[in-house]
Amino acid sequence: MASLKLMNIEELLEEFDFLEDWEERCDFLVDLGFDLPDMAADDKIEENRVYGCQSNVWLKIDVKENTPPTIEIIADSDAMIVKGLISVLLTIYSGKTPEAILQTDVKSIFHQIGLDQHLSTARKNGLNGMVKRVRELAAQNV
Repeated sequence: MASLKLMNIEELLEEFDFLEDWEERCDFLVDLGFDLPDMAADDKIEENRVYGCQSNVWLKIDVKENTPPTIEIIADSDAMIVKGLISVLLTIYSGKTPEAILQTDVKSIFHQIGLDQHLSTARKNGLNGMVKRVRELAAQNV
């Protein structure tokens, strides 16, 4: 399996497509969570907290002043499966322009992975909260 750092969206979808059932996909999500870089304790503040999540989630966006500007996402959670979901979000959004983030059909990607069918309501709410937060921050930087 490819490392998250080397994966793009297409490769991520291929990895999930290769896995036969939700149990294997869930294990893969947890594995992705292990690859998630640690977030600095200084960034785990109330301002960066994502609400609506079952577990604690912090999400910070750093706008890189490239041409065009890109958005880097730093996030963390105290739950391994959520760390895996964060890794999926980073693969989808991090390093992209605000415009690309706003144009991405994330629901289609989640459907292809099976997240819309297999996550609990609380986890779906948390994932949607993270997506909403990223999209709001991207919209502020268009």
